Amino acid sequence: MGKVKELSMIIDELSQCGKTLISISDELRNLFSSSSCENSVETEKVLQQERQTVELVKEEKREKVLTLEDVRAVLADISRNGYTAQVKELLLKHGVNKLSDVQPSEYQELLKEAEVIGNAG
Repeated sequence: MGKVKELSMIIDELSQCGKTLISISDELRNLFSSSSCENSVETEKVLQQERQTVELVKEEKREKVLTLEDVRAVLADISRNGYTAQVKELLLKHGVNKLSDVQPSEYQELLKEAEVIGNAG
């Protein structure tokens, strides 16, 4: 995945989070502007809905599955920055000679280790 597409996805997620926060603030504003008797019951309902919304947003972020293309883009960028040997060592550490041999379950760990390479220099 290219940097522009990755940035676009991040911006879309940020926009969605912003919309969620605006929705929450609107609901809270409406809630506190109504009568106090209704407030306690309504407040609890709104807060519960907002908690569920926040949990759904968090869940969506957790569920983002890394693809071979995602990992390849990051490692290629690190390699272009002069860390080709370290990227190769990282692959060997995972018991493979090429990225396509890495198991998808290892992508997250591989990226964490690759982050260290890019930040060490």
